[in-house]
Amino acid sequence: MAAESSRVVRAEEQEELPASGAVTHHTHTRSQSHIQFQPLTHTTHWQQAPRALAHTRSHSHTHFNNSTPSHTQRYGCRLTHSLSAMAKGERGVQGSEGKPNEPLFPKTSQQTDLSQKLSLCSKLCFAIGGAPKEVAASATGFFLQIYLLDVAQINAFQASMVLFIGKVWGAVTDPVVGFFITKSKWTRIGRLMPWMVGCTPFLVISYFYLWYVPPFSGSRFIWYLGFYCLYQTLITCFHVPYSALTMFLSTDQKERDSATAYRMTMEVLGTLVGAAIQGQIVASAHTLKHCPTSNMSAGYLGNSSGAEIVKSMVHSKEYLSYAKQVYTIAAGVIGGVFVICTVVMFLGVKERDDPYAPKTEKQVSFQQAFVLVMRHGPYLSLTAAFLFITVAIQLIQSNFVLFCTYAADLRDHFQNIVLTILVSAVISIPLWQWFLQRFGKKTAAFCGITWILPFTLMLVFIPNVIVAYVVAVSSGLTVAASLLLPWSMLPDVVDDFRLANPYCKGHEAIFYSFYVFFTKFASGISLGVSTLCLEFAGYDTGACKQPPPVVYTLKLLIGAAPVAFIVTGLMILLLYPITEDVRLRNKVCLEELRKQSIGSRTVEDPSNV
Repeated sequence: MAAESSRVVRAEEQEELPASGAVTHHTHTRSQSHIQFQPLTHTTHWQQAPRALAHTRSHSHTHFNNSTPSHTQRYGCRLTHSLSAMAKGERGVQGSEGKPNEPLFPKTSQQTDLSQKLSLCSKLCFAIGGAPKEVAASATGFFLQIYLLDVAQINAFQASMVLFIGKVWGAVTDPVVGFFITKSKWTRIGRLMPWMVGCTPFLVISYFYLWYVPPFSGSRFIWYLGFYCLYQTLITCFHVPYSALTMFLSTDQKERDSATAYRMTMEVLGTLVGAAIQGQIVASAHTLKHCPTSNMSAGYLGNSSGAEIVKSMVHSKEYLSYAKQVYTIAAGVIGGVFVICTVVMFLGVKERDDPYAPKTEKQVSFQQAFVLVMRHGPYLSLTAAFLFITVAIQLIQSNFVLFCTYAADLRDHFQNIVLTILVSAVISIPLWQWFLQRFGKKTAAFCGITWILPFTLMLVFIPNVIVAYVVAVSSGLTVAASLLLPWSMLPDVVDDFRLANPYCKGHEAIFYSFYVFFTKFASGISLGVSTLCLEFAGYDTGACKQPPPVVYTLKLLIGAAPVAFIVTGLMILLLYPITEDVRLRNKVCLEELRKQSIGSRTVEDPSNV
């Protein structure tokens, strides 16, 4: 015992050395090329915890020497400050006579196990929860524009206003919902789960009436605008907490990346199911549309006989009645899918808190956290890059059915081409998951997004069936990458922010809500502008053929415009600073911060054991 007591006294004296001695010790550790963590003894556990973190930081700095050094120094200063305070409190556990006591509250396996491995069932249930949102998004993305023009029969300007205002409204609600989520309290089922479960019934109702044609015709524009804005609000209340739930599944980056891969696979399957349900049900209505050799639109009736006109009007009424019926059936089926998937997610997913922050009375307000997030460079570069890429994908998606119908003469094949794109995307999700683990996420983003550029132009210049299916298979690779990569990279940005701001806790929803806000806002503008371009080109609602300016405009919206947006997004992505080295360094530092946070709370609150 005397020898142990002398060792403890010498350890305390080393802790009380002046700053010069600490600098000398730190310089010595930085010179080491490899540092191993030795297991802590039972009697000196609390004394050596800060020293272990110092070794960890020096090791991570030595290994990632090519990473941004200013970032590392700033993080190291903040970690040292918060952990030195913990060390002072931990030394108070010793006996009054300088003799170390046995730790009052030794760590249990639950406290030291921070990996939080996820079971296959949990990953699948989490992934299934995101599928219905993509089922509905696929149906609205591919078919809402042509539905408003040809079935609801509102003019192109009104349709553009519905799409634009609805998207912008949905974008505005994202930060509002994010704000209320940060103010939400933890419940028995978590902090995010009540939002998703509570909004689902109202979401299903609003989605059904979005695809219902009211008996009156004078105010249909108000009807669709109101229900589309309501749908966007409720889908935001579901999607923002669901996206933020990724950070509360596990603290392990590999587990989060794996859960994200499961989620993206299921979401692409959801997109496939949505396109299959909507496309296969409503495609019959569009293929049965009566289109004689001469165009029967209002502007082309001069050369037709009276019998042809009456016959066309009868077929037009039959087409509209049948189209209204099948669109309503498809909406009901998708609503049922939404309810079933939400119940599965609720039963199979457990929301966990992340103990990465030191226990403190200091609170960071929403406004302060918002300013910190908007000043975080990695978040800005990632959001701006995928904003342009998302706009490009949205332009292709929303105008693809119109392009196949009026510009490429693929009216009878468009639903199968859409399914081919989505099947290719589902199959390629595991490929991109392997690729990002092998070569890094930033490299995977560049390779995946650039793949679509030549094939999109090929479809515009060679619009035949064989080329269309080749382009569909190739485009599926880019669709998968555009879905998987941003949601896999965003948790890394949140980790980087947590390390730079360890006291800013509970504001993860800001990252996800404003990311969705910016992408939705840009998509809304692009959709509104693209529909207005069709209006200015002379789009004829209800016509079987469109004039040449409309065909030329559709080719621009499918080809040139998406290419320009994708190139711009990739140039911005070059500025994204979180490489694989930086990501691994952040992982090491956060793991140590979590261990120290749990150790500090165990000393202060015996009831945690």
